Amino acid sequence: MAYIKTLFDRNFLEYASYVIKDRAIPDLEDGLKPVQRRILHSLFEMDDGKFHKVANVVGHCMKYHPHGDASIGSALVVLANKNLFIDRQGNFGNIYTGDEASAARYIECRCTPLAKDIFYNPKLTPYVDSYDGRNREPVLLPAKMPVVLVIGTEGIAVGMSTKILPHNVIEVLEAEKACLQGKKFALYPDFPAGASMDVSDYQDGNGKVRVRAKLDLSDPKRLVIRELPFGSTTESMMASIENAARTGRIKVQSINDYTAENVEIEIKLARGEYAKETIDALFAFTECEQSISVNLLVIKDGLPLVMTVTEVIKYHAKQLVKILTKELELEKKELGDKLHLRNLERIFIEERIYKKIETMKTARGVSEAVKAGFKPYLKEIGSRGVSDDDVEHLLRIPIRRISLYDINKAHEEMRSLQARIKEINSHLKNIVVYALAYIDGVIAKIQANEELGGGKRKTRVGTFELVDVKEAVRRDVQLKYDGASGYLGSSVASGKVVAELSPFDRILVIRNNGLWSVIDIPEKAFIGPNAWFIGHADKDIIKAITFTLVYKEAKTRYPCIKRFSIEGWIMNKDYALLPDGCEVLHGDMRTKFSFTIKYKPKPRLKVLSEVFKAGDYSVKGIKAGGVRLSAKEAEGIEVK
Repeated sequence: MAYIKTLFDRNFLEYASYVIKDRAIPDLEDGLKPVQRRILHSLFEMDDGKFHKVANVVGHCMKYHPHGDASIGSALVVLANKNLFIDRQGNFGNIYTGDEASAARYIECRCTPLAKDIFYNPKLTPYVDSYDGRNREPVLLPAKMPVVLVIGTEGIAVGMSTKILPHNVIEVLEAEKACLQGKKFALYPDFPAGASMDVSDYQDGNGKVRVRAKLDLSDPKRLVIRELPFGSTTESMMASIENAARTGRIKVQSINDYTAENVEIEIKLARGEYAKETIDALFAFTECEQSISVNLLVIKDGLPLVMTVTEVIKYHAKQLVKILTKELELEKKELGDKLHLRNLERIFIEERIYKKIETMKTARGVSEAVKAGFKPYLKEIGSRGVSDDDVEHLLRIPIRRISLYDINKAHEEMRSLQARIKEINSHLKNIVVYALAYIDGVIAKIQANEELGGGKRKTRVGTFELVDVKEAVRRDVQLKYDGASGYLGSSVASGKVVAELSPFDRILVIRNNGLWSVIDIPEKAFIGPNAWFIGHADKDIIKAITFTLVYKEAKTRYPCIKRFSIEGWIMNKDYALLPDGCEVLHGDMRTKFSFTIKYKPKPRLKVLSEVFKAGDYSVKGIKAGGVRLSAKEAEGIEVK
């Protein structure tokens, strides 16, 4: 048993680690989940400038992704609809209506120039064997921007989840520039569907945001939804409005969806209803307002970590400098190698060193003759000298190229290489300035791209007042009470209306036997005849009321008074105001009033009535006992 438990524990930990790191949570370095990384890698491998059938891309990606074509296809559509790294052709669905994309065999895609600029550099990309060992796939792509913030993502792993909202790509790059310059910056989400957003609870990538649809109120009898909040579609929005209308929370005549390129949901209001009066109800009871909780969880150095937007920007600012430094150093090395070979070729041809190999009969003799020919020019060659590989390269130069060799052109090419190396050295010395220039270049490309809308922000940032659901709901539930039968509820046929309430309201009931409770609005419930108080159980209102009970004690029948206020309760629980057997003579909610107690006639009892003022008695806690008014048996009461 111990062995089985150990086996289960180890297997579960391995599974949990796999789901967290290799499926659900994006990596901080390139901002991608493994399936997204494999899709981009496939597009880079297949790239020839033309569009590819998505079905072909999915098939190619299956060499790297072991979880089937369905997961690849859906992930590709989602990534393509971000409209940054994948060009689309065909029906990729509609983010407004929620319509799905066409089948993979009908739609086409290719990687964008921006994707290649941001991600593609095979010489700096670490690779590992694919799941079947037949191919090599990237571990992480060398991303030059914080992609995880730009595209956003969500995923559920074992014991943890992530939800990162998308941000405006230009603003992200500007924040990265500010970070490199040591300036302060602030970033807020930006949604492709636009709408408005309250960021008062947005905690730098965590916390929550509230989003609202954009409403057109130009017609007082008609509302038009022009922009949807993040996470909603026209279908889900209309369903929420229809549900609110069905439950009586808003009154509409009709709902029509005219969405095409832009969102347009028309809500015609019922007679007597006006647009400005309906807004709060729409925000309270439909998807016109939503609260989105966010959690910026990423994989950093192989471990899951909750970060902030500021921390992500700072990390990527450093990463950008590192990647650009590596690229410049790599280019410098390659240019140095090329310049060295061009210099050897120049000397080899100009000084006719190739003539010295004509008499050689062995490969070794040829190699030594070439090296000997270069000895007078070692100062020009530099410290690298002439290696065996250099000799092999020179011997592979075709005779046609030697005969047509252009000395001036060769010198010009070498000067160009030297100028570029000098420029690279300058960039390496001022790498932060170079990084800022690179970011400016990316920003310029995005702003010039009409498909990206020039990178302009779509979501308006601000704050808006929280709609109180209780205030927004209609108070159209008539609460009736039949004092004779003792029935209370919204469907009681007879009796009088004691209050008009909303479905969210609760009722305070004080019965004639001194019991009280707070209940939800019933359809029909028996509370007993002649209930003393029935009213809306609003704590602020009820707390301000001074209740007064005049009653007779159970045994002596002496008159007593109890003055109290109600400050709290538990729903549907009966509370006793009086001891068992006491009889309520009168209940009142006035602060000051007078009443007359009539006593039961008895021998030698001369005073048969007495006047009292309620204000003469102090207000006590609800659990305190009453105050005896007199030591005479009460018969009745008269109240002014």
